Amino acid sequence: MDNQKQAGYDFKAIEIKWQQYWDTDKAYKVSEDPQRKKYYVLEMFPYPSGRIHMGHVRNYSIGDVIARYKRMQGFNVLHPMGWDAFGLPAENAALKRGIHPARWTYDNIAYMRRQLKAMGLSYDWDREIATCRPEYYHWEQFIFLQLLKKGLVYRKETTVNWCDDCATVLAREQVIDGCCWRCDQQVQPKTMAGWFFKITDYADELLDDLDKLTGWPEKVVTMQRNWIGKSHGLACDFQVEGNDEKITIFTTRPDTVFGVTFMSLAVEHPLIDTLISGTEHEDKVRSFIKDTLLEKQRASLDEEPEKHGVFTGKYCINPFNRERVPIYVANFVLMEYGTGAVMAVPAHDQRDFEFARKYELPIRPVVQPRDQKLSSDTMEEAWEGDGILADSADFSGLSSGDAQKAIIEYAEKKEFGRPHITYRLRDWGVSRQRYWGTPIPIIHCDSCGVVPVPEEQLPITLPGTDNPDGSHAPLHQQKAFYTTTCPKCGGPAKRETDTMDTFVESSWYFARYTSPRKEDAPLDRKAAQYWLSVDQYIGGVEHAILHLLYARFFTKLLRDLGYLDVDEPFTNLLTQGMVINDGSKMSKSKGNVVDPSDLIERYGADTVRLFSLFAAPPQRDLEWNAQGVDGASRFLNRVFRLIHANLDCFTDPDTRPVQVESLQEEDRKLHRKTHQTIKRVTNSIETNFHFNTAISGVMELVNQIGAATGEEKTVDRAVLRESLQTVLLLLFPMVPHFCEELWQITGHDQTMDLQHWPAFDSAAAKEDELTIVVQVNGKVRSRLQVSTVVTDNELKEMALADARVIKFMDGKESKKIIVVKRKLVNIVV
Repeated sequence: MDNQKQAGYDFKAIEIKWQQYWDTDKAYKVSEDPQRKKYYVLEMFPYPSGRIHMGHVRNYSIGDVIARYKRMQGFNVLHPMGWDAFGLPAENAALKRGIHPARWTYDNIAYMRRQLKAMGLSYDWDREIATCRPEYYHWEQFIFLQLLKKGLVYRKETTVNWCDDCATVLAREQVIDGCCWRCDQQVQPKTMAGWFFKITDYADELLDDLDKLTGWPEKVVTMQRNWIGKSHGLACDFQVEGNDEKITIFTTRPDTVFGVTFMSLAVEHPLIDTLISGTEHEDKVRSFIKDTLLEKQRASLDEEPEKHGVFTGKYCINPFNRERVPIYVANFVLMEYGTGAVMAVPAHDQRDFEFARKYELPIRPVVQPRDQKLSSDTMEEAWEGDGILADSADFSGLSSGDAQKAIIEYAEKKEFGRPHITYRLRDWGVSRQRYWGTPIPIIHCDSCGVVPVPEEQLPITLPGTDNPDGSHAPLHQQKAFYTTTCPKCGGPAKRETDTMDTFVESSWYFARYTSPRKEDAPLDRKAAQYWLSVDQYIGGVEHAILHLLYARFFTKLLRDLGYLDVDEPFTNLLTQGMVINDGSKMSKSKGNVVDPSDLIERYGADTVRLFSLFAAPPQRDLEWNAQGVDGASRFLNRVFRLIHANLDCFTDPDTRPVQVESLQEEDRKLHRKTHQTIKRVTNSIETNFHFNTAISGVMELVNQIGAATGEEKTVDRAVLRESLQTVLLLLFPMVPHFCEELWQITGHDQTMDLQHWPAFDSAAAKEDELTIVVQVNGKVRSRLQVSTVVTDNELKEMALADARVIKFMDGKESKKIIVVKRKLVNIVV
């Protein structure tokens, strides 16, 4: 014992020791146990980029605290880890280094696995998955085929970014100023066929079930609700003048239909060819369309382009007032939303207003605010609010709400319109024309058409993954891969060369964790039934829409395929904040990255974990602070010394529990503080995982223990033993190696993983004294420490006798004394 005490806190030896123990003992391996209540905690799995960063440290530390805390509460805890391993970043990194994406990915996985194990994270590594392994994407291909049978997968043409020199499709991020990132040649839009999942078939359920997600942050629920974007309104047909064509629009503001002064079409609208072919406007319109498509490629994803348009030379007829409406093609109309055609009402839509001003088109206000009179001559911006209709035929004088109903009914009666519901959500395009992804299990035959790969032939594996020097060109450039025979007719055929969007892999991995070694089905239904839904999911808010939406969608698909019994994947969601350094998010490009491996080497994993948990609540951004890491290190060293200085209380043969009735006052205070701390830490974890306040509570207890065990002070052995054990039990989920070592040093046979979370004694935690605030004329002037059995009259007398109160009363008589029981006394003078 003395030698260990002299050695101090040797975190390297301690952390290696316990990591080896956990690994050898398979301490965190779990299986289904119907006799125990389960708890499934999961952090979003990482892309194997090469090394972990401080964001990873924070994310995984949060998850690990929850996992260890729940184990100590008696739950059967599933806490798995894996790798979101496919995708363009790995392909690009491998190309840059002249190696195969498989080698790059697997080397990174091995390195990052060592880093995660060095953090002491309590994962069941036997459940580890990597989405690039055939045993994983085999079942992704299988699911694709089941959805194809159900009509939930289809193929259609779509516009992509195409580089002729590289003969490949580029992702939006690979187009830089309209040019290919690799060869710097101009990128062109190209129409190609792609595969889509019919997520829109589940739009209503995805929207309605948001109400079930009471454990999700409201901002995330709102973001998903807005992304799905369900809108009620009017679908209406505008007859094209001079032919039989109709332009169908959808509007949520039918009350503005009498204010339509032009029609805007998206550049991809299928009617444009019919409108302009052979006309004097054709060349100008086609040139505008080409320029707009190129502009879309050059623009950043969140950039709002300047509004441009071109007249087609054609008109359509507003069915409500029979007015001729000029038809424009405009760059701000999106084919993906609504019908790709917008009835333009510049007086009541800001985009239309700006366009009308630019092209000198009429602006006609038809909805007047209740407190002012709009005039097209004086309007500086659109009025987008409700109001009273004007210049709207028989509907004038109605409120916007009443007019919307009446106008829809009128259109339906006249048979040129109807009530309609539309969604912002569009079907999910899953085709990617790259190499490093899951091959889509389809064969194209000139005789038989589109033919699914027979299930017994799955998985269709990526070529070259078993050869470090194998080809990793996009699949449409690999003839040996795509040349095949048709499973129907036996004739020559071609494999699908698209791979799946990597969001597909991350949309069901949480379910695969429940039976990762299942060889004859995607999931073991009983295992999934036991473990799902995930009780606590943890990750960045940047995934609030797509990943979480697709995971919800896939859960419903797998339910309808008979593999799951749940409607939603994640019961509770915690979106942790970013790690900030010098005022901005840590990133290599900004040169402000702090390498966790360097910190672990210098301070130890437990110190780094403690800092990441203590510096800020999980939901808020964490500001990097080197002094904060030093502070965490000093605290752990102080606890280490405190335990070693008081080892004799653990070796005392008298192991009776605390005898409360015989305690001296100082001992009673420490006993009380111990149970108050248990209560505080438990509440902090249970309430939004506020680990920072939990750690703060333990620090206060350590301070009180230190004060109680100072020179020439004696402490009841049982009280001291209880308080020190409590410190270790409460800190264990946060700093597990450190606490395991001290637990063993203090003579405990069982590891801390087998200990129960301490329960607080409410009677012991109750204060023997009350702090009473004393006010004079409503202002706090003093505080009194009083017995819990003090009477109101005694409080009044004590308040009036208090020296500070006497000073502020300044010789005046009290007019009234108000006592708020057990809280305050207010003296009115």
